[in-house]
Amino acid sequence: MKWVAILAAAFVLAGCGASDSTVSKTPEPSVIETATSSTQAQEPTVAAGPGAPPAPADPCAVNLAAPEIAKAVSDLPRDPRSNQPWSPEPLAGNYNECAPLSVVIVKANTNAGNANTRAVMFHLGKFIPTGVPDTYGFNGIDETVTTGDTVALMYASGTSGLKSVVRFHWNGNGVELIGNTG
Repeated sequence: MKWVAILAAAFVLAGCGASDSTVSKTPEPSVIETATSSTQAQEPTVAAGPGAPPAPADPCAVNLAAPEIAKAVSDLPRDPRSNQPWSPEPLAGNYNECAPLSVVIVKANTNAGNANTRAVMFHLGKFIPTGVPDTYGFNGIDETVTTGDTVALMYASGTSGLKSVVRFHWNGNGVELIGNTG
């Protein structure tokens, strides 16, 4: 039995010779040197100090997660069609604290397939609760004609291909309807 084990070991060692075509084609695993060689000059290490504080968020950037949106939506009367409150998660919008007029579009908090939508308008980041023309039914914003003091609300029907845009403008005292495009 000893001879069989010795013979098997000799056979394995003989099979691993340099003339074995499989071994010569199989690459050897490479070792990546991670430590710096003692013969190389080492860079001095610098202790990491306190990092610079993160830059504050730009108040003039569009922020659809602003708490003012959820607060305004919670103050809205219920959807007249479903009698449900409005979802605080905007479907679309350009809310920012610096714009004379910005808007978010929300939908009724219902599982209905065609939930009612409405636009909620803001002046310099503050909800405009009254004096705004009817804003029900809009489902998007036309960014190509929206500016800092004008928002272009869009109604687009996916089934009929109908697209209508209504522009609203901050006139210095309130919101006014300034035009329709179709």
